[in-house]
Amino acid sequence: MGEENKRRLEQQLWNIANTLRGKMDADEFRDYILGFIFFKYLSEKMETYANELLEEDKLIYTNLDEKKDIEYLEAIKEDALEQLGYFLKPSELFSAIAKRGNSDEDNFILDDLTKILRNIEASTMGHESEDDFEDLFSDIDLTSKKLGRTEEQKNTLISKVLAHLDEINFELKNHDRDVLGDAYEYLISKFAAGAGKKAGEFYTPQSVSKILAKIVTTNKEKLKSVYDPTCGSGSLLLRVAKEVKDVSNFYGQELNRTTYNLARMNMIMHDVHYRKFDLKQEDTLERPQHENMKFEAIVANPPFSAHWSANPLHLSDDRFSQYGKLAPKTKADFAFVQHMIHHLDDNGTMAVVLPHGVLFRGSAEGHIRQYLIEDRNYLDAVIGLPANIFYGTSIPTCILVFKKCREDSDDVLFIDSSKHFEKMKNQNYLRAKDIEKIVTTYKQRIQEDKYSYKASLEEIKENDYNLNIPRYVDTFEEEEEIDLDEVSSELKELDKEIIENDLLIKSFCDELGIKTPF
Repeated sequence: MGEENKRRLEQQLWNIANTLRGKMDADEFRDYILGFIFFKYLSEKMETYANELLEEDKLIYTNLDEKKDIEYLEAIKEDALEQLGYFLKPSELFSAIAKRGNSDEDNFILDDLTKILRNIEASTMGHESEDDFEDLFSDIDLTSKKLGRTEEQKNTLISKVLAHLDEINFELKNHDRDVLGDAYEYLISKFAAGAGKKAGEFYTPQSVSKILAKIVTTNKEKLKSVYDPTCGSGSLLLRVAKEVKDVSNFYGQELNRTTYNLARMNMIMHDVHYRKFDLKQEDTLERPQHENMKFEAIVANPPFSAHWSANPLHLSDDRFSQYGKLAPKTKADFAFVQHMIHHLDDNGTMAVVLPHGVLFRGSAEGHIRQYLIEDRNYLDAVIGLPANIFYGTSIPTCILVFKKCREDSDDVLFIDSSKHFEKMKNQNYLRAKDIEKIVTTYKQRIQEDKYSYKASLEEIKENDYNLNIPRYVDTFEEEEEIDLDEVSSELKELDKEIIENDLLIKSFCDELGIKTPF
């Protein structure tokens, strides 16, 4: 599919999404529209797969009689649960329910649609895919008054949305697997742009995702595993996959239930097989779900300066025990770093987005920072990003890169890209050339005046392990010297011009017979 067609698909889906705008908040109608697109995707995949199985018998899935062709349906269900991870009967397919909702008779579909969505989840029970589909559609509440005051109004609106979606053929057989997934990602980003502060909970801007993904895949064509402890909608994990030929397994954890559902849908929409991803819904710091596992690549954009328990019991937790101190209750940034370091494999790379405060704040944070640099020598690079590039916050941020086995273990690379961006409306934006410059500078460890600097460990020690970027990258621009003789001459010339203008104004006033204004 060409880029033009891809953009057309994105626009079509966004236009349909807007049929729900005005009825509810952006983050609410997001859950409906993304859920329905996902349902349509599952239906088309199910139908395509079933038709392939029935090809030998010259049968079509939608023509099967659910009361008579039970043997066919059972055989297809068994295969579908193994290969796809779920099952839909012909009458449960998206197109069937969409057509019913827009017919002249028997067009009330809300109850049946709710049952179908629950049946998709139920079909996986007792199978390997159960965790990946459990409560997946729980955010689609078809009884909500926000859809309409009466049942008829709700039914009309939902039927209209389904009808518009039904007109789009996802053409799963003909398209590159990323096309539909990228269109889904586009919608998520559009919702993030309109969600204000809440956006940071589920979406990392693509420009930042690209930097993190390119850094953790440096010199690698394949990855055994990639992990995101605060995975949001899964966009960062999927971005990493675009930078290598293959990722064997994706792992993630997310606190927010709605966002966790979105992440699982996003994975499946990008054609990641259910056996290849393991996402969990829980508090990463308090109840980690991937204990004793090590990952080759770790990426994260944790909530900035979040609150956590900082319970002293954590000092006996392997993730924190060696440091001797815990991150403050009101600033969990380093708690996330410690958690990720614990899960980083010896040959792995970790890149995390954090607020600038982690670079210089003292007390426990200063102690943890010193331990990571002096005792472990894990810090590989500090990259300063421009302010106002994240949804919902204008604060400047940085990327910290960690490795357990560093090739360049004598220094830490500092990059200041804070002035390299384009301003767009209310947001700053990293251009392709800005991203490329950061990544190239990191990979080649280039020193460039006023942009990057390799600081020795001794130099960092002399700075008392304060990593504030201006201490290492001098971006100060000297002002030109002022020639006072030249300024004096200019002032004399201005005085002469003022006198000449005054005389001219006086002559005009004399001609008109009025007083001069001076």
